[in-house]
Amino acid sequence: METTELTQKICKAASDKKAGNIVTMDMHGVMFSTDYFVICNAPTATQVKAIADNVEEKLAEAGVHFNHKEGYQEGEWVLLDYGDVVVHIFKDENREYYALEKLWGDAEIKRYED
Repeated sequence: METTELTQKICKAASDKKAGNIVTMDMHGVMFSTDYFVICNAPTATQVKAIADNVEEKLAEAGVHFNHKEGYQEGEWVLLDYGDVVVHIFKDENREYYALEKLWGDAEIKRYED
C-alpha cells in the first residue's frame, strides 16, 4: 500500500471514532525515520484507546500491521508505528502540552476533512 493511501486509511479510521483535529504532517526532509505523522486527539483515555483499536483493526483488515505500539495501557498518548507513517493519538490536554505540530514546525501540515 502506498504511503498516501495508508495515511488516508488511518485518518478515516480515526475519524470513524470521532477523533478531533486530525492532521497529517509531511515529514520528508524533516525526519529520516518516517514519511508522515498522523496526529489526532480525544477527550478521554477510553476514546483514545477506541481510536487506536479502530486504526489497528481497519489496517489489519487491509493486511497492514504496526511495527510497534506504545502508551495503550495508559491511554494518554498512543503511538502506532507503521514504518512510513507514525500515528499519534493524544488525550486532549496532552496534545496541547507536547505540541508536536510546533516541535516539528518545518513539516507541512494538512487538516483531514472527512
